[in-house]
Amino acid sequence: MNHYETVFILNPVLSETQIKETVKKYEDFLTSKGAKIVAKEDWGLKKLAYPIQNKKSGFYHLFQFTGEGDIITPLEVEYRRDERFMRYLTVKLDKHAVAWAERRREKLKQKA
Repeated sequence: MNHYETVFILNPVLSETQIKETVKKYEDFLTSKGAKIVAKEDWGLKKLAYPIQNKKSGFYHLFQFTGEGDIITPLEVEYRRDERFMRYLTVKLDKHAVAWAERRREKLKQKA
C-alpha cells in the first residue's frame, strides 16, 4: 500500500453544493477503486499566484489516501475530463512525508 496526497483547485464560480458534490464524487471514486481515505481538508477559496483560465481564485481541497499505484492514472484521467477542475497534483508520499502529515493533522486537531 502506497501513501498519496492529491491537491486540486476547483473553479471559483461553483456553488457550495456543487463543490460538495464534486468532492464527494472523487472521494467515492477513490474508495470504489480500493483506496482508503486517510484525511481530507477543505482549504477554501484562495487567491491564485497567477490567473488560470482567466480566474484569479479557486477552491482548494486536499485528499490523503492509501492505495495501490494503479489507481492514480484513472483518477487523473477523471480530473482531466471534469471541467470543474482547474489544476491538480498527486504525489506519492515517502515515510518521512507520511510522518510529517500525521504530525500536521495532530496539530490541526489540537487547534480545533
